[in-house]
Amino acid sequence: MKAGLGALEARLFAYAQMRATRTVRRGAVADALRITRDQEAELLSRLARAGLIARVRPGVYLVPPRLPLGGVWSPDEALALDTLMQEYGARYQVCGPSAFNRYGLDEQIPNRVYAYNDKLSGERRVGIVTLVLIKVAKKRLGDTDDIRNAEGNEMPYSSRTRTLVDAVYDWSRFDGLPRGYGWIRADMESGRTKPVDLVRCTLRYGNVATVRRMGALLEREGVSPSLLHKLDRRLRTTRSTIPWDPTRTKRGTVDRRWGVIWNTDV
Repeated sequence: MKAGLGALEARLFAYAQMRATRTVRRGAVADALRITRDQEAELLSRLARAGLIARVRPGVYLVPPRLPLGGVWSPDEALALDTLMQEYGARYQVCGPSAFNRYGLDEQIPNRVYAYNDKLSGERRVGIVTLVLIKVAKKRLGDTDDIRNAEGNEMPYSSRTRTLVDAVYDWSRFDGLPRGYGWIRADMESGRTKPVDLVRCTLRYGNVATVRRMGALLEREGVSPSLLHKLDRRLRTTRSTIPWDPTRTKRGTVDRRWGVIWNTDV
């Protein structure tokens, strides 16, 4: 244990180890250690400030199974995210820049973990882990792969196909376009992602703009008419248009089938 760790702090870690728990709660600690609520609050706050435990939410803390050398600890990304989501009873999946990097689409390593979920929005911090939580409707959760990290903890990631679709769907949040088009083309050329799966995922998790852009892309890539027809059926007749590259001026040739303005080289 860290040099100078007091008797009360030592009792807290012994309590957690004896119960074989990673989570301790305000109230239960006071009862177990037979201290006042004020003493409990000060103990937990002091340990959190020292980096010996990690605050998950008010009154809930993660405790290491054993103190590391140097006495500073933080949960890994999977444990931090899962514990917070469990506290709120939320379904979730890792998405966006975290998934782009995990699948080798983007070499940049994000300094935050991005996660769709059905309960919380905004940034949260657990230990040194920063979480960007994006609240979505329950129907937008799904199509995931459980991936085990170096610490042996599993995280539910959006599948590779779902990640590609979300690069188009959530382009403004994830900086997904126009680079996402290149990712999709490369994946189809290599056979890692199949057009039929892209169409299925787009229809289930995309919106009208996603259907339009994906339809225009797949038609340019020579995907079978039967697959394009599935996307076409989702669209209503309209005179409105959207830019192929939403980061550039809306000026160019209009693709009437998909309502897309080709405002950049493709």
